[in-house]
Amino acid sequence: MRKPELLCPAGGMTQLKTALHFGADAVYGGMKQYGLRAFAGNFSKEELAQAVACAHASGARFYVTLNIFPFDDQMAGFVQSARDALECGVDAAIVSDLGAICTLRSEVPELPLHVSTQASCCNSAAVKHYAALGCRRVILAREVSLERMREMRKQIPEDMELETFVHGAACMAWSGRCLLSSALTGRSGNQGECAQSCRWQYAVMEQKRPGEYLPVAEDLNGTYIFSAKDLNLMAYLPQLCEAGISSLKIEGRMKTEYYTATVTLAYRRALDLLFSQGETAFREKLPDFLQELKCASHRDSDTGFLLGAPEVPGGAEGFHQDREYIARACADSAAGERASFIMKNRFMCGDTLELMHREGVSSFTAGRLLRKKTGEVLDTFGIAGEEIGLEVPFAVHEGDLLRGQVRNHRT
Repeated sequence: MRKPELLCPAGGMTQLKTALHFGADAVYGGMKQYGLRAFAGNFSKEELAQAVACAHASGARFYVTLNIFPFDDQMAGFVQSARDALECGVDAAIVSDLGAICTLRSEVPELPLHVSTQASCCNSAAVKHYAALGCRRVILAREVSLERMREMRKQIPEDMELETFVHGAACMAWSGRCLLSSALTGRSGNQGECAQSCRWQYAVMEQKRPGEYLPVAEDLNGTYIFSAKDLNLMAYLPQLCEAGISSLKIEGRMKTEYYTATVTLAYRRALDLLFSQGETAFREKLPDFLQELKCASHRDSDTGFLLGAPEVPGGAEGFHQDREYIARACADSAAGERASFIMKNRFMCGDTLELMHREGVSSFTAGRLLRKKTGEVLDTFGIAGEEIGLEVPFAVHEGDLLRGQVRNHRT
């Protein structure tokens, strides 16, 4: 087996640095236009150049998302954005539309192209077609099963890479090509403006019974008949690697730095263990990795189409979270020293806190904290954005995160 790339989301510079800090081999993010996450932070041309430089300095790759379905009147601006991205040094552009791919091959031939999952590529004939157009990688349709991935890998050129999603939110539409948001709100998901209408609460009404709403799969939080469960393929990493997948992708350009850190670290540690100690060691630690993924905000999860069909549908209810983001380290410090952190959420003296670092997670009991602004020594504090000092029994590096008891989260 070849060790696949771990590809993580970068909705903005903070998430990008977090993904790199916790072990991403590559990151993907969008520019201010022409990507399918218009409401993420995204990057201006100047910011994109900085983001690419940051990724390359960490030995990682940066892929820019140019994956809208552009109309004719958008094509000139789309091509110019691709030129700007190439100038910034991106390692590839992720593109959905066949016409956009052909246009970029002609107008910006030096820019490597990856075919987005939005292209719904689900057979080897399509992969060969994109290879003939000069594309280097295909991000498979989410509907492709593990067995079909294996067979596809045997049929396509050896130098053509396959990528698949392994974790994160999933759309209820075929490969995410949904018209629900556009129909209900005028915001097109295919233009990057999705209102996530599938996450709203719905009921069924029979034509001859007006006003009589029939709930479907209702829980305490509501009825979510269109809302797909999150994807979680942690348990199937060995099979995905054996199938010849080149890149394992985590969804989440709209997610927080804490989510990015938690999921990146879990998959990084799992992959490293699998390839250093083998599948038996991976299986022994699997319960820990699965529990780790529950620490960040998430919906109920399943394996999507990996095993042939999704599990029994019921809709994804509200979010769950086992740990809360407390603070981010803003400087390095040695074990036992008072480390400096930027505050996010309140904690109490005596709480069990966990330090998230590149090698894993280490627990300790919180002592009193120093409020740097005033010099006060306090038992608790909760003003986001302020710098605090806290004695930590482990070495701390800039970018490490503290997490602890959930106090502020709501489903």
